[in-house]
Amino acid sequence: MFGLGWPEVAIIAVVAILIFGPKKIPELGGALGKTLRGFKEGMNGVDEEGDREPEE
Repeated sequence: MFGLGWPEVAIIAVVAILIFGPKKIPELGGALGKTLRGFKEGMNGVDEEGDREPEE
């Protein structure tokens, strides 16, 4: 995972909790998940010519 070990991930998580607070972290995670899902769907919906495929 980007060359990060568990100690680095734990430090990043603690800093994120200190900055955003424990109640805001799930909201940020949900927003990030929706963004990544939309990006993936957008990438899968484009064919070689750059046009969008018809929606089903």
